[in-house]
Amino acid sequence: MGDIRLVEVSDAPLDAAEIERLVSDDRAGAVVSFSGNVRDHDHGRTVATLTYEAHPSAAAVLREVAQEIDTRFDLVALAVAHRVGPLAIGDAALVAVVASAHRDEAFRACAALVDLTKERLPVWKHQVFVDGTDEWVNCA
Repeated sequence: MGDIRLVEVSDAPLDAAEIERLVSDDRAGAVVSFSGNVRDHDHGRTVATLTYEAHPSAAAVLREVAQEIDTRFDLVALAVAHRVGPLAIGDAALVAVVASAHRDEAFRACAALVDLTKERLPVWKHQVFVDGTDEWVNCA
């Protein structure tokens, strides 16, 4: 099993490069990172503002996800963080980083970490569009 170096649900801005540095390790031949950023559009509509809200259990759920990924893959380290609150276009909403001895394992683990986070994390996205309409989406 690897070293889970960060699991966080926070309203503080996420720095993908800093989170990637957290998993750096001389034993790792591969570090794979994913930064899910706020885009300026969704399904053909222009996004004006976006806010994420999380259930109080979100941090515990994210910890369970990280532990599951750590047991499924041969990792040196992993880190995962999701931001809540109001985000600007371009801000990182989800950052996931894994380190492994080999690239294939790192790519597969990072993809699984992102997918499982999006599947299980109790986070809701409220988007307001420039036309004044809005929507809530259960996603990470």
